[in-house]
Amino acid sequence: MDFVIGGMAACGASVFSNPLDVLKTRMQLQGELKARGKHALVYRNVFHAAYVVAKNEGLGGLQKGLGVAMFLHGSRNSIRLGTYQYLNRRGFLTDANGKVVFHKCALGSAFSGGLGAFCASPLFLIKTQIQSQAAEGIAVGHQHSHRNAVAAIGAIYSRDGIKGLWRGANATVLRALVGSSVQLTSFAMFKDSLRELQIFQANPLLTSLVSSLVSGAFQTIAMNPFDVVSTRLYNQGVNSQGKGLLYDGLLDCFFKIWQTEGVYGFYKGTIANYMRLGPHSVVILVLWDVLKDLQNRYLDAQDI
Repeated sequence: MDFVIGGMAACGASVFSNPLDVLKTRMQLQGELKARGKHALVYRNVFHAAYVVAKNEGLGGLQKGLGVAMFLHGSRNSIRLGTYQYLNRRGFLTDANGKVVFHKCALGSAFSGGLGAFCASPLFLIKTQIQSQAAEGIAVGHQHSHRNAVAAIGAIYSRDGIKGLWRGANATVLRALVGSSVQLTSFAMFKDSLRELQIFQANPLLTSLVSSLVSGAFQTIAMNPFDVVSTRLYNQGVNSQGKGLLYDGLLDCFFKIWQTEGVYGFYKGTIANYMRLGPHSVVILVLWDVLKDLQNRYLDAQDI
C-alpha cells in the first residue's frame, strides 16, 4: 500500500506540473552548446515561453507528453516514496524517539530516488523527447518526431535495443540521488522543526504545505544542473550505432556545457523548474501525507 500511495500522489501532481515541465525542457534545450547571447532567443522567460507555445501549438502544446509523464511520475514515485516509507516505518531513518536523523534520511531518500529513477528511465527518455517536439519556428534542440509514446518505444527499441531505452540513465539517477535526497530530507526536517516550535499545530495540512514549498526551493537549486544534463543527454540525436551526436556521456556533457555556456548553462530554466517543482512538491507531498494519514486511520480501525 505504501507503494500504491506514492504512485497515486505523483499521478495527481503530474496533471498540474506537466505544462511547466514542457516549458522547462524547451528552455533547457535553447542555445544548446552556444555562448550566452550567441543564439536565437525563442523563449525569453517562462511566461513568454508559455505564450509562444500556446500561440503556436495551442493549449494542447502545454500538455505534451502528459500521458507518459503520468506513467513516469506514478511508477518512479511509487518506487521512490514507497521505498522511503518502507525504510521509515522500520525505523531506519529516525532515532529512538521517532525524530528524523539527517544522514540516515539523506541516504535513504537518495537510495529510494535513485532506484525509482533507474527503473523509470525509459519513460523519462520518451517524455523528454516528446516534450521537446515543437512547431516549426519555435523548435529548439534535436527534434525526434515521435507520433506517440508507444511509437517512440518501438522506434528506439528497434534501432538500439534495450540498451537504447536506458540511454542517459546514469544522468537521471544522479539527478534523482541529489533531488530526492534534498527534497525528502528538507521536507521531513522542516516538518519536525515546525512541530517542535508548535507552528501550525492545529493544522497538520498547513505544516505539510509550507514544508513542501521549502523543500521544492532547496530541491530546485540543488538539482537544476543535473536536470539540464539529463535533458540534454535524453534529447540528443544518435547515429546508426546508437552513439550520441553531441555528447559521449555524463562527464562529457558536463564539460561541454561548462566550456560553451558557463555556469549559466546549468541553471537554464530554473524559474520554470521551481514553478514546476514547487507546486509538484506541494501536491505530491501533501497528497502523500493525506493518503498516509488515511492509511494509518484505516490500520488503527482494523486493530480496534
